[in-house]
Amino acid sequence: MTTEEFIEIMNSGETVKGFSDIHLKMHELSQEALRITSEINGNYHTEAELHTLMEELTGRKLEPFGLFPPIYTDCGKNLHIAKGVFINSGCKFQDQGGIYIGEGAQIGHSTIFATLNHGLKPEERHDLIPRPIHIGKNVWIGSGSIILSGVNIGDNAVIGAGSVVTKDIPENMIAVGSPAKVIKSVFE
Repeated sequence: MTTEEFIEIMNSGETVKGFSDIHLKMHELSQEALRITSEINGNYHTEAELHTLMEELTGRKLEPFGLFPPIYTDCGKNLHIAKGVFINSGCKFQDQGGIYIGEGAQIGHSTIFATLNHGLKPEERHDLIPRPIHIGKNVWIGSGSIILSGVNIGDNAVIGAGSVVTKDIPENMIAVGSPAKVIKSVFE
């Protein structure tokens, strides 16, 4: 199975059976991601070197963006970073289901993005349910937030530090808490 075939299957939203060929490909890609992130996190790199390593990790050309390592991912190939994004240190990207970060978004320290869920029944516990995360343009996600699978955060929204985002957040809104709730507009 190619990486492209894997991504296509993960982007379909279909449940992936535990221990299937798709699941095994996921583990293969995780080993590559561990190798690349170990290089990113274990040594000092210039901005240009980090950019090159992130292109290797994602498997695609990237526009200029900022990154303060360490960064963690168990895939990397379904992580999409637009121009002008800033990712602060300690962020974790479980991107098998797809993570799309819009232009100019700012991601605070130790933010977690989780695109996979599991079946609830014990016999389905090893099955994976992928759902993409979409972060709009100019979104600001505060440190220590957790963004769960299937969530869309609209352009210009702000997520308060330590929030757990379980549902979509409309554009231009500020959301805080666990679970995150909209409290007001960024224009109030």
